[in-house]
Amino acid sequence: MLDICLLGSGGVMPLPGRFLTSLYLEENGRAVLVDCGEGTQTAIRTAHKKFSRIGAIFVTHFHADHISGLVGLLLSFGLEGRTEALHMHGPEGLQTVVRSFLVIAPQLPFEIFFHEYSPTAPVKTVSGGLIVDIFPVDHDMPCLGYRFTMERAPKFDPDRARALGIPLRLWGKLQNGESVGGFSPADVLGEKRRGISVLYSTDTRPVEALDTLGKGVDLMILEGMYGDEEKWESARLKHHMMMQEAAEIAKRTSAGELWLTHFSPYTAEPENYLDMLKEIFPNTVMGKDSLCTTLSFRD
Repeated sequence: MLDICLLGSGGVMPLPGRFLTSLYLEENGRAVLVDCGEGTQTAIRTAHKKFSRIGAIFVTHFHADHISGLVGLLLSFGLEGRTEALHMHGPEGLQTVVRSFLVIAPQLPFEIFFHEYSPTAPVKTVSGGLIVDIFPVDHDMPCLGYRFTMERAPKFDPDRARALGIPLRLWGKLQNGESVGGFSPADVLGEKRRGISVLYSTDTRPVEALDTLGKGVDLMILEGMYGDEEKWESARLKHHMMMQEAAEIAKRTSAGELWLTHFSPYTAEPENYLDMLKEIFPNTVMGKDSLCTTLSFRD
């Protein structure tokens, strides 16, 4: 299972009742956080999530509404007695930006490992039990999108194991991908099965990577900065996405569900656009603080 929680749904500045956009994903007791704007600590507590489970932080870009909460969160990690190393992922320059924050937090009791990525080429990495596709998007500064995939092991075939005379004591190791006793996992495992996937991208114009990496994802979380027709030109000039464009991407990619987030402060009631968007993509959901779900493997 993969637990997903949209901690907040706002862009630019936090508002009463609307934290800034950030995402908390948890699998097997390990969590990753995506973006950390002002107030994210409070958003984590409001959603009843645990700081201690965060092993990695992924940053989309260096605008304040996505990173200004980092120093407070890192200090809170230290105050809670954290000693486990933290991995931070983001665009080139991440270490310089974070180190500048740490002028006011110079003695953290844990190590930070920085992983920086070019804003021009897609890459793949691993965080805990998640495969992470990292891809550049189109904003007015280097910005990254992320697709998180929890893979599922092939199904173990006990009939094949019995037919091959494999002792029962070896089954678990073979099922976990280990060759043992002269047998290999390929002897008893079936075809690769569908995993769970979540794509998260804010602060961007529509780009091809959203279509290619978004194809068939269980959950797509995209920015819906504006919904009013008169905001199209503003969206293009400021390198943001209209709600309608996000819905079209979800439709093209056959996503399981679309969550919209990163609403403009001037969009007081995003729900007013929902009926229009459902005509484009029926499984559209308006993001809100502490919107959470659990995704399970499909049979």
